[in-house]
Amino acid sequence: MLAFAANPDLVASSPYKAIDTSLQDATETLLDKGRLAIIYAGDSRDENAVIRPGNNVRPWKSYKAVAQDIAATLNRLGARHVAVLPEDMNLAAALKAQRIDYAWLNTGGLQGLGSAGHAAAVLEMLGLPYVGHDPLTAATLDDKNYFKRHMLALGIPTAPFCTWHPDEGPFLPEWSDAFNRAFASWNGAFVVKPVNGRASLHVVHVDNRADLVGAVLETFEQCRNRVLIEAYLPGREYCAAVCGPSIRRDGTLLQTGEPFVFGCVERVLDPGEKIFTSMDVRPITAGRVRLLDAGKDGAVLSRLENLARRVYRELPLETLVRLDVRADASGELYVLEANPKPDLKAPQDGVTSIIAEGLGPTGLSYDDLIYSLLAESLARSLTNKRAPDFLRDKQAISA
Repeated sequence: MLAFAANPDLVASSPYKAIDTSLQDATETLLDKGRLAIIYAGDSRDENAVIRPGNNVRPWKSYKAVAQDIAATLNRLGARHVAVLPEDMNLAAALKAQRIDYAWLNTGGLQGLGSAGHAAAVLEMLGLPYVGHDPLTAATLDDKNYFKRHMLALGIPTAPFCTWHPDEGPFLPEWSDAFNRAFASWNGAFVVKPVNGRASLHVVHVDNRADLVGAVLETFEQCRNRVLIEAYLPGREYCAAVCGPSIRRDGTLLQTGEPFVFGCVERVLDPGEKIFTSMDVRPITAGRVRLLDAGKDGAVLSRLENLARRVYRELPLETLVRLDVRADASGELYVLEANPKPDLKAPQDGVTSIIAEGLGPTGLSYDDLIYSLLAESLARSLTNKRAPDFLRDKQAISA
């Protein structure tokens, strides 16, 4: 942790632990002197984007509009140079040509396996610090099979599941050891989804075992990759966003002393809607999510916050994720997945994001969130001696 100076009067009247003036000073210097790049997903169909277009097991989306939202916010916060660049085979050359000091990953990748970790791997190879997960963490979070196995290893509840790929032979539930181990005592419905996916695309609710084979084969045809079969939990569905402890509020950077949880909402499902409709089909509006109330929903809110902090600490994570959590029939909570690149769309024209909608109770604005994520990333870069050269004099690390 960077050394910081605390204002006792403000600390005493605030839920936060201390004011981190040295980190705020470093962040302001980065905005003033640094050359920043926001990276979105290029399009493999564009000329010279890739050597050879191939399959992307994760449904592709550019995220360029949100990258532009982040860039505009950084400009408002005082950044003098912000470029918006595509992730493609020309990324390294573009970063060098523009003399970029710090990057922000807002991409899920172009194509291939583990695409969520590709851009981070390039930046690690180049030695360029960035806002985002490291390559292994990004790929693990984006792969529901690996992520859920991490949850099991940590003793964090997740819905029963197994996976299937054609390399293992035909999918025959009655003959599958993996399926029978996972669902030996399960008599409910199922959810079939791609192991790598986003925005509830190609996610199918299946009422019974008899219909599983067709659903699994259809899902494989959509993604051409491993398929996840999961127990359908009939309770309420929640989201909880969690990031690091560096939080900007009312223009001041504060330290919470623990992972900061916000965006605790219930997804509002229409009658008969078993799976939350993809935002690509039905944009997120305020009516699609319900902010949890500390009074009315205090018990579930506390459990969600504890789950989110535990996942953040124990994986461990370095930047924002959004947990998707579902309750069973008795109200017990299960972590389904962690979105490594939750939508950071700035609210406008009645359309929002789950992340932005969840900022209300915290007193943070969208600009505060963007500043906070940059500052937390910079704190880690300073600690690991990866920050730009002009910040070397600010690398004072506390004992």
